Amino acid sequence: MTDFAQRLLEWFDDHGRKDLPWQQEVTAYRVWVSEIMLQQTQVQTVIPYFNRFIERFPNVATLAAANQDDVLSYWSGLGYYARARNLHKAAQQISVAYDGKFPRLFEDVMALPGIGRSTAGAVLSLATGQRHAILDGNVKRVLARYEAIAGWPGKTPVATDLWLAAERHTPEARVAEYTQAIMDLGATLCTRSKPACSRCPVSEGCEALRTDSVGDYPGRKQRTAKPLRTTTMIMASANGQVCLERRPEAGIWGGLWSLPELGEDSIDDWCDKELGSAVTELLSWDILRHSFSHYDLDILPIVVRIEPHAGKVADAGVRTWYRLDDAPPGGLAAPVIKLIDQLKKSENVANN
Repeated sequence: MTDFAQRLLEWFDDHGRKDLPWQQEVTAYRVWVSEIMLQQTQVQTVIPYFNRFIERFPNVATLAAANQDDVLSYWSGLGYYARARNLHKAAQQISVAYDGKFPRLFEDVMALPGIGRSTAGAVLSLATGQRHAILDGNVKRVLARYEAIAGWPGKTPVATDLWLAAERHTPEARVAEYTQAIMDLGATLCTRSKPACSRCPVSEGCEALRTDSVGDYPGRKQRTAKPLRTTTMIMASANGQVCLERRPEAGIWGGLWSLPELGEDSIDDWCDKELGSAVTELLSWDILRHSFSHYDLDILPIVVRIEPHAGKVADAGVRTWYRLDDAPPGGLAAPVIKLIDQLKKSENVANN
C-alpha cells in the first residue's frame, strides 16, 4: 500500500462521509444509481433525487418494468437526461441478460449503456470490494495536484498519466473505503477553489503544494465564448390545459415533454395547422436564459390563448394536453418547469 493510500484511509476512518443514503443498505443497484446521478452533479443536489428515485424504483426489476416517462419524471430538474435514459435501458438489459442481478464482471458492467471505466470501477469497488481504480472529476483533481500531472485531463496523454497514478495508489485491501476516501477528499478538502491544504492528510507528499502551484492543477481546457442560441416556446393554453410535445430521443432534453418550439410558421398559422384552433390572445413574457455546458439558450415564451379545443393532437405519443392542476405526463426540462409554474401562478393553479 502506498503512503498516499495509507494516509488517506487513516483520514477516512476519522473524517470520511459514511452517512450518505447510498452508503446505507449497500447494494450494487443503489451504488450504481448514485454514481450515475453524481456524474457532474453535487452530492447535496443528488440526495433528495436519489431518495425519491429509490423509493419509486427500489431495484432493477421495478426500474426495468417502468415506462420511460415515469423514469424521466423522477429525474426532472437533475439535468443531463441521457443518464436517466441509459439507466433505464441498462436496467432492462440487466433484467434480461442477468436475471435482474447487477453483473459482477468488470467487462459486463462496462458494456451497459451509460457506464464508462471509472463508473464501472466505482460501482464494483464500493458495492463488492473488487479492486478497480476510478478517475472521476474529484479524483483527477487530487491526483493531478499530488503528482503534479500537468495539462487538461481531457487530453489522452494526461488522462493516461492520471489512470496510471490511480492504478498505482489503489490498494489491494479496503478498496471500497479507499474509493470513497479519495472521492471525499476531492469533494471536501481538495476542492477546485480554496482547497484546505492545511487539513489535507496527503499534503506532505503533494508536489503541487510543495511547489506552491496548487491552483495550476488540473490544467484547464482553453476557454472559448459560449455561443448563444434562441428559440420561441409556445404556451398554448385553453380549458386549464397547456400543450406539450415530447422531445426526440436525440438532442437536448431527449425523451422529455416540453413546450412546442415555433419554427418558420407564424403563431396563428402554427395554431391553426397543429392545434386546429384560432388564437384569441397573445402575451410575450421576458426572455428566460438557460445555460448548457456548451452554449446558452435564450427562450422567448409566448402565452397563446386559443379557442376551446376539441382535444386535437397530432399523435398522442408526441403531443398531449396537460391539465395544469394534474401531475405532468412525464419528465420536464428545468426551464419548462419554470415556465409552467409561472403559468400556474398567472392562472391561480396550485402546484402539485
